[in-house]
Amino acid sequence: MVFYLAFLQQQQPPGLGGFIISLLPFFIILGIFYVLIILPQRRRYRELQQLIANLKVGDRIVTTGGIIGTITAVRNKSLLVRTADKSILEISRSAVAGLHAEEEEKA
Repeated sequence: MVFYLAFLQQQQPPGLGGFIISLLPFFIILGIFYVLIILPQRRRYRELQQLIANLKVGDRIVTTGGIIGTITAVRNKSLLVRTADKSILEISRSAVAGLHAEEEEKA
């Protein structure tokens, strides 16, 4: 019994260092996820918002639905777009996916 009590006194309880080391792979994975996925996504979002803010009459755009058209009028929250069959569509600014000229250059 005395040996058992002496043995219990010699053992140290697990410290904070062991807990942090066990969480280290989790933090590394979160860091890699942030650098590879979240940062580039934020950059693309900022570029798209800047593009939408700078749209002007005559720009050829592509919407998120795949409609290609030319801007005929710019409003505060929407755009009037003329499509190939000469119909005029009013679309929200947030529906713009990019400029059509950029799409042709990438292909």
